Amino acid sequence: MLFVIELATRRVHIAGITSEPDSAWVIQCSRQLTDAVDGFLAGKRFLLHDRDPLFSEAFRETLAATGVEPVRLPARSPNLNAFAERFVRTIKESCLNRMIRRLITTGGSRIRGALSLRTKSSGLGQRADLPRCRSDNRVVCHERLGGLLK
Repeated sequence: MLFVIELATRRVHIAGITSEPDSAWVIQCSRQLTDAVDGFLAGKRFLLHDRDPLFSEAFRETLAATGVEPVRLPARSPNLNAFAERFVRTIKESCLNRMIRRLITTGGSRIRGALSLRTKSSGLGQRADLPRCRSDNRVVCHERLGGLLK
């Protein structure tokens, strides 16, 4: 997913979503973003971006041709792009929460299977501590460290 955030208003624009992004796709997204009529970056001066190789010289030239100055952030500097990092975190958490809710409503055996894929060898003696389900498929919660961990 390629997205752009207007920092002044915190407005997010999804420029495109694809399972296999390539440089041509990113350049096409930049053309749409800088469209003079309805581009999200119309009238903007700068575009901050990370050092992903997809943001090629052609991508930067496409932006510069419309008056938007591309600014590459230094390597390993997530705090300089904090709003974007927070947006990504929110999206990941929302998707994970939705997936867990869907697994819980479809039955305990599915969530047990999904968790075993991720935690198969992470427990002591290669045994993962999976949540236990009652006969009515509700997950039983066990508190640890005074409720800090569940």
